Amino acid sequence: MKEILLCKQGELVLKGLNRRWFEDLLSKRLRECLKPYGNFKTWTSQSTTYVEPTDDFADIDGAFDACLKVFGFVSISRAVVCEKNIDDIKKKAAEYLPQYLAGKTSFKAEARRSDKKFPLTSPQLAAEVGGAVLEVMPNLKVRMDDPEITVRIELRETNAYIHAGAFKGAGGMPVGSNGKAMLLLSGGIDSPVAGYMMSKRGLNLDAVHFESFPYTSERAKEKVLQLARLVSVYSGNIYVHVISLTHIQEELKRLCDEEYFTLLLRRFMMRLAEKVAIRNRCHALITGESLGQVASQTLAALNVTDSVVNMPVFRPCIGMDKEEIISISRKINTFETSILPYEDCCTVFTPKHPKTRPEIAQVLEQEQKIDIEALEKEAMESLQTIKIEPEA
Repeated sequence: MKEILLCKQGELVLKGLNRRWFEDLLSKRLRECLKPYGNFKTWTSQSTTYVEPTDDFADIDGAFDACLKVFGFVSISRAVVCEKNIDDIKKKAAEYLPQYLAGKTSFKAEARRSDKKFPLTSPQLAAEVGGAVLEVMPNLKVRMDDPEITVRIELRETNAYIHAGAFKGAGGMPVGSNGKAMLLLSGGIDSPVAGYMMSKRGLNLDAVHFESFPYTSERAKEKVLQLARLVSVYSGNIYVHVISLTHIQEELKRLCDEEYFTLLLRRFMMRLAEKVAIRNRCHALITGESLGQVASQTLAALNVTDSVVNMPVFRPCIGMDKEEIISISRKINTFETSILPYEDCCTVFTPKHPKTRPEIAQVLEQEQKIDIEALEKEAMESLQTIKIEPEA
């Protein structure tokens, strides 16, 4: 039996005359994700993208897992291909479905026909398939309301397809359909989640990471690169731009009042991130901040840090509590890496009593004590870029 994948589109079905453009982006991303798993043919018809192995070496299990992580699909089903005649449909149903119905006590069958010339109506087709299943699994009960599993028969242009349930897809919009943004990626829990969430809304990602060697270690940097690798499973390749903040932090500690240290550092990060974003044709910044979570994430503090940049700053975690963010981090497999105990530049020289309600005039007064332009120039000269690709 030939098994294929049926990937159902989500929001794309609402698009108008430019829907084809969105579908092309989705198909491109899908092909990238399928490459490690062998040779597959893909095509789209009636809001469904078909993924068909073209030889016996193609890994359909790996392809299925990959499709679950492609933004733009709301559900993925494994289906068996049938000829468009009732005998072959019943035969394949009896052979293919028991593996999915084993251990279940109830089911129902539903049919959809895009080919109205087929001699059976949808209810008749569903009844025939349900009967074929009961012949090989007589202990099952047919339950039209709230069955444990629903068997579906889809009659399309050239073939019929049978599957037993759909798995929830990644949803969202195809990567690249809404432009490109720069993620401020730390080693914490929040920023990888923020990158994932904005990639889900169709953004291509680059990332900027700030290190403070020797106060932070090479292992801390490798941790961040691994987080980028885990996010790239969903977003595709990510270029991580690493910048040293060591001298900036030392100058802030030497010249500025301690309570303003975090705010001043955040303003440097935002300015530098914007510079890197402009160089790499990004049109927004992304951070993992959650309102009120720490002193630098109060409303007043966010206003102070945002005032140094001109491009939009996206904060998808802003209204979430920590447990909600952790839940997503577990889902995307970044949590265990995020909690590895390696230093973060934001923990270096942390003030005992940071300002939570700063006034911009006071912050500007502090910045007059340092040579911002020279420090930024020096930091940008330290920039190194690392291409991160998802692991198969």
